[in-house]
Amino acid sequence: MSSTYEKLLKCYECYKERIDFTPDVALVLGSGLGDFADTMKVEATLDYKDIEGFPTSTAPGHKGRFVFGYVKDTKIVAMQGRVHYYEGYDMTDVVLPIRLMHMMGAKTLFLTNASGGINPNFNAGDLMLITDQISFFVPSPLRGENISELGVRFPDMSHIYNPKLQELAKQCAEKLSIELKEGIYIQTQGPNYESPAEIRMAKLIGADAVGMSTACEAIAANHMKMDIIGISCIANLAAGISPHPLTEEEVLEAGRQVAKKFTALVSEIITNI
Repeated sequence: MSSTYEKLLKCYECYKERIDFTPDVALVLGSGLGDFADTMKVEATLDYKDIEGFPTSTAPGHKGRFVFGYVKDTKIVAMQGRVHYYEGYDMTDVVLPIRLMHMMGAKTLFLTNASGGINPNFNAGDLMLITDQISFFVPSPLRGENISELGVRFPDMSHIYNPKLQELAKQCAEKLSIELKEGIYIQTQGPNYESPAEIRMAKLIGADAVGMSTACEAIAANHMKMDIIGISCIANLAAGISPHPLTEEEVLEAGRQVAKKFTALVSEIITNI
C-alpha cells in the first residue's frame, strides 16, 4: 500500500468516527463563494484541523471545513475552502480532499472557483461553464506510484468535464435566465498573478480563464471516474487586460456580487443531477 493511500485511509477513518453521513455530490466552493453552504440544510460540519494528517486551507475567504447536508433532497458534502498548491503542499495533499470525498461516497464532483478572464468577451461577474482545461503548468497529482485502488496508471482525459452535466448546466441557466459563458480553464501555480506576457501565451494556447486551482482536482477525480462539472466566476480581467493591478480583495468582492445568481444556479444543477 502506498503512503499516499495509507494517509487517505487514516483521514477516512477520522471522518467515519465523527460523521454519519454519506454524500452523493461533492461540492468545492471557491474564493468568495463559501457562503453557499449557508443555504444548505446542514446536518454536520467537520473542520479540516480535526482530521489527522489533513492539509489546512490558508487562503483568504476559505473557512477550512467540510459541511454535510442537503440541497433540497440531494445529499452533499461541501468544502468551504480548498487546498492550493501555492500554499506549499505536495500535490498529493492538494487533491487529498477530492479523494476523501469520493471515498465518503460522492460520485459527482462540482468544482467552482474564482478566476481571471482572458477571453475578451468576458467581464468581471460572469459565470463560465468549464468545458475543458489546461494543466501543463502544475505537477500532475498522479505523478509517482499509481494508486491502483483509485484508478488506472494512464487515465483517459478526453472528457474530463461530463458532457451530460454540461448540458444540464446550460438548461438550468436558461431556466433561471442566467447568462452562462463557456470556456477553457488554465491552472497556474501561483500565488503570484500572471504577467501580461503569460496571459498572452495562455490566450494563444486556447485558455479563456485562469486560476490557481481546479484542474489538478479534476484530474484526480477523473482518475477515480467521478462525474465532474465545473463553473468559474470571472472575478476580474487578467493582467494586461485589466486596467489596474490585481488584488485578492477584488476576487472576494466579485464572489460576493455574484453570490445570488451563483447560489441559484448551483442549487438548480445539484437538485437535477
